[in-house]
Amino acid sequence: MKAPRGLTAEEAALWRQLTATVRPLQPARPAVAARADAAEPATPAAAPPPARPAKPRGRVPAPLPVPPRPAAPAPSDRLGLDGTWERKLARAAVEPDFTLDLHGHTLDQAHARLDLGLGQAKAMGARLVLLVTGKARPVDAADRAHKRGAIRAKVLDWLAAGPHASDIAAIRKAHRRHGGEGALYLVLRRRP
Repeated sequence: MKAPRGLTAEEAALWRQLTATVRPLQPARPAVAARADAAEPATPAAAPPPARPAKPRGRVPAPLPVPPRPAAPAPSDRLGLDGTWERKLARAAVEPDFTLDLHGHTLDQAHARLDLGLGQAKAMGARLVLLVTGKARPVDAADRAHKRGAIRAKVLDWLAAGPHASDIAAIRKAHRRHGGEGALYLVLRRRP
């Protein structure tokens, strides 16, 4: 192992300028004169360098590698759909492959029917599912299990936490022709 060569006079002057602009994180400890400072005569205009904290004894752990940043997703990945799908859904230019009607069921029945229905739609290879929930009603959080509009209030939570969440590319409001505010489009991902 080679011994360090030390600083030249020019390097030492640059180092002093740099360290004069740095504010230490911890209070300064008594300094041990460095070899470069002892070899160079002190000039009255230059301020002495601030003391460096003592080096820790023992083995210093190696810094952890920084994981690479993931690439920014393509616009179609971020929204779940490309522009063609968005235009077709907005104009109701595409017919649903599968319709799942939860309207009129209790919360427990609707939740079970949603899971079974999405499993059936995936087995059939459906891409667009029309999910009829009924229109949302303003309800308090405590009343969602008993008042009208409870299915609509819960369905997004069920979809996000359910077993089919990874198979859903996008959820959009249905066109008036397909139920409007009382229905949703579920666009399922293509199966490989």
